Amino acid sequence: MGFMSGFKESLGAYIKKIFKKKRAKIGIYGPPNAGKTTLANRILHDWNEGDSFGEVSPIPHETRRAMRKEGVKINANGSSIELDIVDTPGMATKIDFKEFMAHGLPEAEAKKRAKEATEGVIEAIKWLDDLDGVLLVMDSTEDPYTQVNVVVIGNMEARKLPLLIVANKMDLPNASPARIKAAFPQHAMVPISALDGSNIDELYQAIANHFG
Repeated sequence: MGFMSGFKESLGAYIKKIFKKKRAKIGIYGPPNAGKTTLANRILHDWNEGDSFGEVSPIPHETRRAMRKEGVKINANGSSIELDIVDTPGMATKIDFKEFMAHGLPEAEAKKRAKEATEGVIEAIKWLDDLDGVLLVMDSTEDPYTQVNVVVIGNMEARKLPLLIVANKMDLPNASPARIKAAFPQHAMVPISALDGSNIDELYQAIANHFG
């Protein structure tokens, strides 16, 4: 009985290795201004001949529609995977047009952006039905245990989506990736700086291993 059990486990592992996924559709999620588009742009710059998703802005919800790039091939220490990447709008439980006015936008434009951002959040949630996994980007200078992060992680766990947490902005002096790991110890985490590329090779290796 023990032999057969061990044989079945070995056979299962062998079959999984043979049919290991070489292409995956992943979404880049996280709260506003966590660095999602900066990360998405860096991935494309490194692996897709300098392509980019869009502009980065200090104004929250600069990305208000999901953007997709197909066939991005990542190679890391002999492991490779081809990704369809979806850069999503910032997740938020409430979007107030006054946030935009605080950045100098006129009221009409602020209300327009708030409406678009709300629609973007709904679109991002719908994308979860069509993904193979998620990169969840968090700002490692902020408290990770927020309502948004808890809701997003709970949603992904309920869908049984493979999840890799990216602790971004490790280049800043008050960054604390360890605080993120302590808040969500059940998930793999890689600390990086999407802005200057610190630890980005470790992230590529984790992506190839986690979603492959």
